[in-house]
Amino acid sequence: MEDLSGKREKSQRARIFVLFCTVCFLFFAAIARLFYLQIVDHSSLSLRAEKQHQKSVSIESKRGAIYDRQGRELAVSIDVESVYGVPVDIKDARDFAAKLAPILKMSRREILDKLEGRKNFAWLARKVDRATADKIRALNIKGVGFVSESKRFYPKGTLASFVLGFTGMDNQGLEGLERTYDKYVSGSSGWLMVERDALGRSVFPEGLNYQAPAPGGELVLTLDEVIQYISEKELDNVVSKYHPKSAAVIVVDPRTGEILAMAARPDFNPDDRYGKDPSHWRNWAISDQYEPGSTFKMVMASAALSEKVVGVSERFDCSAGVIKVGGSMMHDAHKSGVLTFTEVIQKSSNVGSIMVGMRLGPEKYYKYIRDFGFGERTGVDLPGETSGMVLKPSRWSGTSIGAISIGQEVGVTPLQILMATSAIANGGNLMRPYLVSEVRDAEGNVIKKTEPTVVRQVISEKVAQKMTQILKTVSEEGGTATSARIQEFEVAGKTGTAQKIDPVSKRYSSHLYVSSFVGYVPADDPRLAIIVVVNEPKGAIYGGVVAAPAFRNIADQALTYLNVPSANKERFLLVSN
Repeated sequence: MEDLSGKREKSQRARIFVLFCTVCFLFFAAIARLFYLQIVDHSSLSLRAEKQHQKSVSIESKRGAIYDRQGRELAVSIDVESVYGVPVDIKDARDFAAKLAPILKMSRREILDKLEGRKNFAWLARKVDRATADKIRALNIKGVGFVSESKRFYPKGTLASFVLGFTGMDNQGLEGLERTYDKYVSGSSGWLMVERDALGRSVFPEGLNYQAPAPGGELVLTLDEVIQYISEKELDNVVSKYHPKSAAVIVVDPRTGEILAMAARPDFNPDDRYGKDPSHWRNWAISDQYEPGSTFKMVMASAALSEKVVGVSERFDCSAGVIKVGGSMMHDAHKSGVLTFTEVIQKSSNVGSIMVGMRLGPEKYYKYIRDFGFGERTGVDLPGETSGMVLKPSRWSGTSIGAISIGQEVGVTPLQILMATSAIANGGNLMRPYLVSEVRDAEGNVIKKTEPTVVRQVISEKVAQKMTQILKTVSEEGGTATSARIQEFEVAGKTGTAQKIDPVSKRYSSHLYVSSFVGYVPADDPRLAIIVVVNEPKGAIYGGVVAAPAFRNIADQALTYLNVPSANKERFLLVSN
């Protein structure tokens, strides 16, 4: 019996020992785990807990203003309020939606969909006007809150819409300068932090912690609001009279490349663009190419004079009104008889131009075409610019030398033609066009400044002077653009009346044209270079009829505004007074 009792006692002690050891192990394991959680892994667990109890919502910054060259506001940001809902605080979602729907001009279903599946935060409406926000506040209902945000506003409406562009709902630049300079004007985003407990309920009555965003920088443009307005007004007159498919006007300072005005039609209002045709957002002045027609003869003439293959007074027999090139017959619009080279340009003779182009030859001609900037982007600080189309001589057909001499078989943009013309106007230098002269930070300090840039010298100053004398005759008696003439200033320029390819027959159309005029003024000391391009006008087709009058009106008003002195001293004194 004693042996049996001793064995039981030993077994019991062993079990107690094992149990004790197990308890001690679990105790020390718990201590070690607590040590790890509280000391070793404290930072990561705290961060995880914070994330579980907070919801961060990004708030965009206030974009910097955009000014014209005189400091006039073209784009600003205004403070508005956005409406959000806190679903866990809403007892009756249907009643909540029924009260807000008519104020927010939304259906009840739309509001319920925004709330569904969310506990703590849901945007109901972004950037509402003050009246709407006040109506919602007056309801005094639980579960709705407001956040101050910034909304882009364009105080001049459609003015310079293609240049300025627009922003999206989250204030990111989507088109125009808003897109190109987005990193400068957008600023730094802020945030709001919504606190919540383990059940997803708001910890504080207000329900959010707010960090204000940092404002963006400002842009100062080369654009002049007055010249922009003059240009758009005259462009609208052209559209109203000739009902074209599209039209464009650009004004630059040919000495610097500064763009003073740029407009296209049809246009859009950046503040009211939703639901509109996105094709209206295309800046036709830089994004679409066209065959220029006779305005391209300036390139041929400049190249011919530079290569000395023609003299200014040399005579050409154009009396037949037709010339054979590569097996094809090319015609003049009107028979002109024997013409000097100057008269070939003045009267825009196709036959005479082709004769000179054939003297140049493909290789030399191609070199000057590329030197004048065709076949490459101008480098203007706007998105969407196309490089146009210029084929290498190896791809020219037997008729190409004749077609290119009269502005066919090449694709250009209005801005390319204008900058090539500006190179003649300023003495031979191709300039890079630009729209933003300064970028400033939120405190007004200049952080980026654009200076005039010469891309290359394309012709000599002597040849440029000869070209100016030739181009002045275009607006004189006997020229194709007498309607471009300004009484107080000499005008140098060139008309263009280009046939378009019929999309059905794939041949040059007898009724679809691009009418244009490009020129500079005062001719011998240019302050303005202007191009007017009208795509498919109705009722008239000639550039001297459709586009030249608009050039004259824009130039005359802009020169008056700029107080440019003229030969007529009485007029200048009147303007000064």
